[in-house]
Amino acid sequence: MARIKGVNIPDDKHIVVSLTYIYGIGRNLAKKVVEDAGIEATKITKELTQDELVKIRDEVNKHLTEGDLRREVRMNIKTKMEIGSYEGDRHKKGLPVRGQRTNRNARTRKGKGKTVANKKKV
Repeated sequence: MARIKGVNIPDDKHIVVSLTYIYGIGRNLAKKVVEDAGIEATKITKELTQDELVKIRDEVNKHLTEGDLRREVRMNIKTKMEIGSYEGDRHKKGLPVRGQRTNRNARTRKGKGKTVANKKKV
């Protein structure tokens, strides 16, 4: 199993798909990384030579990924909370940040539904 940026990428998938297992690398960036490294996008990960893996690691290191990206996102959220912006308040309260409705959905952010006493369904 190949290891890039501290992440084990699967051996049995195309290299473009395998690279998306790294936080901060989506399909488009994975295609660009493979193209810049001069490797065929349809190549399976376990078929790569050590030289090709080194080229891919060098290309991935040029981009902000994994720990550095997670840290930056966390700091951005913390800054918004400190300055008291609308988004920061929503983060503090654990509510959806990007304008979604909350009166009937948003269970991912709000958690399991709470039962309200003496409320009968008609």
